[in-house]
Amino acid sequence: MAPNGLVNEELCYTDVPLIEDDEMLVPAKAGLRKYEIVYKNIFVMGYLHCAAFYGLYLCFTEAKWHTVLFAYLSYIAATIGVTAGAHRLWSHKAFKAKMPLQIILMIFLSIANQRATHWVRDHRVHHKFSDTDADPHNASRGFFYSHIGWLFVKKHPEVKKRGQLMDLSDLFNNPVLRFQHRHAKIMLPMISLVLPTLIPIVFWGETLNNAWNITIMRYVFNFHVFFLVNSAAHLIGNKPYDRNIMSGQSRIVSLATFGEGFHNYHHVFPWDYRSGELGSNFFNYTKLFIDLAAKIGWAYDLKVVPEHIIKSRALRTGDGSLKLLHEKCKD
Repeated sequence: MAPNGLVNEELCYTDVPLIEDDEMLVPAKAGLRKYEIVYKNIFVMGYLHCAAFYGLYLCFTEAKWHTVLFAYLSYIAATIGVTAGAHRLWSHKAFKAKMPLQIILMIFLSIANQRATHWVRDHRVHHKFSDTDADPHNASRGFFYSHIGWLFVKKHPEVKKRGQLMDLSDLFNNPVLRFQHRHAKIMLPMISLVLPTLIPIVFWGETLNNAWNITIMRYVFNFHVFFLVNSAAHLIGNKPYDRNIMSGQSRIVSLATFGEGFHNYHHVFPWDYRSGELGSNFFNYTKLFIDLAAKIGWAYDLKVVPEHIIKSRALRTGDGSLKLLHEKCKD
């Protein structure tokens, strides 16, 4: 889950997907490597964080309440664009969406400054080779690397190789995502940064200084929240469904990411639109959004893992942390 334009795209990912070779060896967890620093990304990140802290200061000192509220609403939209759109809909096909919802989610994703084709490519690689050197934000290398450090260095050769082999034909056959991909260089900065700066200035007379720095604050807060799924959700929490993988269950991450913190469950059952177990959707506002879209007919074919399969998997490979679940299964 990377901010658009920060990851060093050394290779051109074309619209024509390549076929994956199933005989390729599984990459190492965290093999020896020489880090090649991307100084441009360090400079950009440094500026963004300085502006973000200044924007937070302005929220409490100078900015109009309309501007702060608008930034919060933009944060919600951007988060839903990633969680419901890029993640559950386009990466995992956990549900289907009609054209109006797809357009809305594409716009929301653009507010987060994310190109769907790149996001989904990296996320599918992440799931296929999770916590190995082919994982773009390999959690085996520690919290800092998996959270943000991976943006400061060139991609591991395994990441580039496996990314090229991902089949993205479903994305490029989607007219909404194809449009975003073709116009991303202009469209994403305009929707994520320029318009959120201009709207407060034009509609309620906010200053350029306040509007710009608070927009940057919202943007930085957004991607740090997304990064928690890469880092914290792979390094903390119990593992009720698969004790052999790094991802865990974290309600704190779920609160920040609108329901993406049930990560042990998600890596075991990635196609479940709830991304949470047995109907337990504490802070899972993304599920509520999808449910609302389903009620008005914009979302359909919502995939859910049957309860008996979830219980069986927990008993077979879980860490035993769901004692209540074990008791129910014995009855």
